[in-house]
Amino acid sequence: MSDINFPLLTLIILLPLLGAIAVGSVSNVKQAKTIALGIASFELLLTLLALLFFDSANADFQLVEQYAWIPLLNIEYLVGVDGISILFLPLTALLTIVAMLACWNSTQYNPRFHFSLLLALEGVTIGVFCALDMMLFFLFWELTLPPFLFLIGLCGIGSQRRSAAMKYTLFMLFGGVPLLLAIIILASNHALQIGGSIPYDLSFSLPVLLETPLHENLQTVVFMLLLFGFAVKAPLVPFHTWLPAAAMEGPTHIVALLMGLKLGLYGILRFTMPLAPTATVEFIWMLSILGAITLVYGALIALQQTNLRRLLAYASISHVGLVIVGIASLNMQGVQGAVFQMLNFTLIASALILIAGFIQHRLGSTDVIHLGGLAKVMPKLTCLYFLFVLASIGIPGTSGFPAEFLMIVGALSANTGLGIAALAGAILGAAYMLSYTRRAFLGPIKHNDVLQTQDLQKRELLLLCVPAFLVLLFGFFPGMILSVNEAASQAWLSRIPFD
Repeated sequence: MSDINFPLLTLIILLPLLGAIAVGSVSNVKQAKTIALGIASFELLLTLLALLFFDSANADFQLVEQYAWIPLLNIEYLVGVDGISILFLPLTALLTIVAMLACWNSTQYNPRFHFSLLLALEGVTIGVFCALDMMLFFLFWELTLPPFLFLIGLCGIGSQRRSAAMKYTLFMLFGGVPLLLAIIILASNHALQIGGSIPYDLSFSLPVLLETPLHENLQTVVFMLLLFGFAVKAPLVPFHTWLPAAAMEGPTHIVALLMGLKLGLYGILRFTMPLAPTATVEFIWMLSILGAITLVYGALIALQQTNLRRLLAYASISHVGLVIVGIASLNMQGVQGAVFQMLNFTLIASALILIAGFIQHRLGSTDVIHLGGLAKVMPKLTCLYFLFVLASIGIPGTSGFPAEFLMIVGALSANTGLGIAALAGAILGAAYMLSYTRRAFLGPIKHNDVLQTQDLQKRELLLLCVPAFLVLLFGFFPGMILSVNEAASQAWLSRIPFD
């Protein structure tokens, strides 16, 4: 079922982009929002259709579309998916719908422009997950910057929102330079390896570059450049400072997209390690240390936070470190656990930051000094919050458990020190989440504003019930996720030349 004579992936990428233009051209705000939600809903159906046609037993790229784009440089429009990328499509579409509904009545600055940007961001993000030509990937990668710049800078809630938006953009532009340089090196190497000439024999095709020999010295250069570029987006320490700033200043539904869509981690998994496999083995110790430092550092800083939004930002950084530890294990358990956790970001991290937004909308703050006793006045929100907290710390029965368990087992199998770091991160994760929960949700009500707070409305409850259902579904039936990426994970590992 993996071969169809229909450009399904192109439709999935173009529909939100065309929808963004349509929404921006409608004068009636209510009608524009309805059209945007309708397009996003249809997009979700299309991504589920792609999943239906996907053959999980096949490790190759599927639903592939290939057209000439810039023939002079051999740059192609080449898209496709495998077991590692396919599940990110429906989850990205779902998160976009959730983000739209979360800001349905709260968007003050030009709602038509706001919803247009959300659709545009959805289209280019799915393009990142589908692109198999590296210049096409870089185009989609860079096109994610303008929507975030405007959505944070114009629609943010903090007084420093423009500064946070500019900081994010500068970090991403800074990280894009080494990515582009690595792509040019890879394409030029292909031309040299086949005895051709530049620019006529360049190749930017990922499947072709994966089979093109790369000298060890060049592998080191490419590995470092790609790792550096993707580490900024992930983010890994010390390139993480943009995320807490964006989390405090940006709209909560946009922060949910930032935390839920870990494109930097995807880039490391998809490009950095397979394209420089020998360098991966040589420098896996560096990647392991970088992951462990990010894991522990993020958790220790989160432990000191009293504001939920900032706490979740550092918790997200810590979980990024855990994913890197899982990938650095270079075994099936670690890789599958890492992919599982990247999918969990879309559900758990985004849901928690949306809850933080609901609290801030009602009380004007998510700092514990202004809270206390929320469980007594907001039982629905508290129940869902507890579920996502339990999933975040990997309690059995939630989707967080199989992901963390696999990564910890993979880390322990690869290196005892790496496994201890993963276990330490898990313990610290429980500490900072439960500590904040105790102070903000339990105990006596200390403020009249809290006493008068309303619980979740129907729309907000529905928004959170969808990811809550998936967290429980994947927690009790993790094979639904693991079976999809098993073959692709094995193929990914087969490219790494183990000693």
